[in-house]
Amino acid sequence: MSLAGGLIARHGARIVCLEHDNDLPIPLITAARAAGGEVLIVGDAVAHLPGALAGLPIERIADPEERLRRVSALAQAFVGLPGSLASTGDLYRCWVRAGSGASGKPVVLLNRNRAFEVLRGLSADILSHSVKRHDRLTVFTDNIDDLWNRISWALSEAGPTAA
Repeated sequence: MSLAGGLIARHGARIVCLEHDNDLPIPLITAARAAGGEVLIVGDAVAHLPGALAGLPIERIADPEERLRRVSALAQAFVGLPGSLASTGDLYRCWVRAGSGASGKPVVLLNRNRAFEVLRGLSADILSHSVKRHDRLTVFTDNIDDLWNRISWALSEAGPTAA
């Protein structure tokens, strides 16, 4: 996560993190901030931030559904990094709240160590029948070095609806 945070921040992208059960991707956030990046947390349960995250802006929204909608509205693209099943579920819910394929907002998944291989199959089997240009909206990369290239490509393919 640290490598991804620094990489995304160096390219000038703001990272919006959805807090889930007081869980945050601390290595991602710390690396993004160290690289001069902007990070926003959308959550409710964050009682206090660890010292390394002090001063981060937090949008506190009590309603979980409203938090998902807020992150969805802020996102131009969704980036999934290997992590927990809960974070993958949150990623999917945010994408759905954004309008799924109709929104034109791409999902880029870092499939390191085949973390999202099941989703790759799901995308090919299910989305291909119901989402136009699904292969441009669900993009996979197997290594961190290619992550920003895939994000840039997916945003350019998505067109103005994702901006």
